[in-house]
Amino acid sequence: MESVGLAMIVRDCEETLDVCLESIKGVFESVVIVDTGSIDSTKQIAIKHGADVYDFPWIDDFSAARNYSFEKLKTFW
Repeated sequence: MESVGLAMIVRDCEETLDVCLESIKGVFESVVIVDTGSIDSTKQIAIKHGADVYDFPWIDDFSAARNYSFEKLKTFW
């Protein structure tokens, strides 16, 4: 079976990200979080859960952020 990863695009998600990442614990081989400019503790929460976190400046183009997240993922998505 091929390993599967999760790629998420986030911004200022500190209120929900902890519960979200806790709920998928052990399901994915890798988790990539692409942050588009958070000013809260979103990135620290993602790191706490072992996610690989990358910054991507928001350019009003969801597909650009999505494609960047897929580039960073080392597994199937």
